[in-house]
Amino acid sequence: MSVKATIIVGLEVHVQLATETKLFCGCATAFGASPNTQTCPVCIGAPGALPVLNRKALKLAIKTGLALNCEIEPNTHWDRKNYFYPDLPKGYQISQFDRPICRKGYLDLIDPQSVSSGRRVNIERAHLEEDAGKSSHDETMQGGPTKIDFNRAGTPLLEIVTQPDLRSGHEAKTFLNELKLILSSLKVSDCNMQEGSLRVDANVNLSLATQEGNQATPIVEIKNLNSFRSVERAIEFEAERQLQQWNKDGMTIDQAPKQTRGWDDSKGHTVLQRIKEDSADYRYFPDPDLVVIRTTQADIESIQAEIKSLPAERRQILMSRYLLPAYDADVLVNQGDTFVDFFETVADQVKDGKLVSNWLQQELLRHLNATQTDIQACPVNANQFVDFLTHIQTNQLDSSRAKDVFEQMMSDSVSVEQAMKSLGIENLDSEELTAICQRVLDENPEIIAQILKGNTKAIGNLIGKTKSLNKNVSPSQAREQILKMLPKH
Repeated sequence: MSVKATIIVGLEVHVQLATETKLFCGCATAFGASPNTQTCPVCIGAPGALPVLNRKALKLAIKTGLALNCEIEPNTHWDRKNYFYPDLPKGYQISQFDRPICRKGYLDLIDPQSVSSGRRVNIERAHLEEDAGKSSHDETMQGGPTKIDFNRAGTPLLEIVTQPDLRSGHEAKTFLNELKLILSSLKVSDCNMQEGSLRVDANVNLSLATQEGNQATPIVEIKNLNSFRSVERAIEFEAERQLQQWNKDGMTIDQAPKQTRGWDDSKGHTVLQRIKEDSADYRYFPDPDLVVIRTTQADIESIQAEIKSLPAERRQILMSRYLLPAYDADVLVNQGDTFVDFFETVADQVKDGKLVSNWLQQELLRHLNATQTDIQACPVNANQFVDFLTHIQTNQLDSSRAKDVFEQMMSDSVSVEQAMKSLGIENLDSEELTAICQRVLDENPEIIAQILKGNTKAIGNLIGKTKSLNKNVSPSQAREQILKMLPKH
């Protein structure tokens, strides 16, 4: 049966907040400590231990919510989410259920190369909760031991839940890229996926337009997504798997429970883990050990005042003030605030945003990626970069030698003048250039004849010969001078 299938995707993004201590105790949150060395009676659930809220975590959550255009709940409280996993020491997780700190927000997709750019993705909620511990399984032997590390237990998380507004794996990746830029810009998280600071679950199903009417496949939650590329691949695979399953047995969302599936990145497929719980299975109830949080309008305004230009606004500035194409603006913003600051410092002096953007994207980024450094560790500072581009603009440095000079500046951390001197690059005066061009014309009458017969491309041969006589000859200046000196007939 031929059906039109629309992918329906909602994301749950777990963001570890950038606090020095855990959500309800004073234990450190630093990554990489020896197992079970960052624990206390509160975060391991010892009887009688009472939680105390980390105010910084609350502030970072509100700041994120404001950046995502959310409403901030003036009276929010804590709930216990009950489930029994070995890495959950209390047997419940302190979370938020019916009154999350942030709700009803949105984020617009930004992708200059996609028709979906600018489309709005609604955010249902963003709530605070504590993280669980970490289980490590010995996979070298069947039935091997499982070890539990509670260092991560109690670490503050902000779970951001979208409505099912995404329609492809690519859109999900685009949303996540923009979200990560915002989180990094706000400095609310380091967003390090390798360390678990940013974790993503994707809820996927299909809306099917059949002859019998619209039908939907069962919702599947995909876990173990450790990169945005994995998110994209997993969604596309799962959509195809569900379509094949529906074609096989026609099972709809009303006939099957929700599933939780894991993603095997090496094999490129999802694997059934368990039947997914509903909210009733978690037996939520208000936590009796924590009071209601009251957030005033003055609190919100104070936090709002700390939020500066967000990525979307910076793109607009790059396009309007510096006249950059949308693609260039997006590439620059994706490098982070410090990189954009560097661009603006240079462009404000050079007065040619596109020239600056080209050199940053094509040469500077290539160097930084090759050396695995960032813009803050760049061996050429903004003023040196301005001087370099000014030499190109004023014809003191020919574009044909500019890349060599730039590489010299980057490798030796020297000025443009020092790099040019090291490479033996000198500016020819008009008399020297004229003499070189005259010699080339005198020695190549056959090429002159071709040019006079209309073969204008032959002038490139003459320019090449001037360069062979003196490597400091500027091709553009040589072309101009030769055209002046060619016989008229």
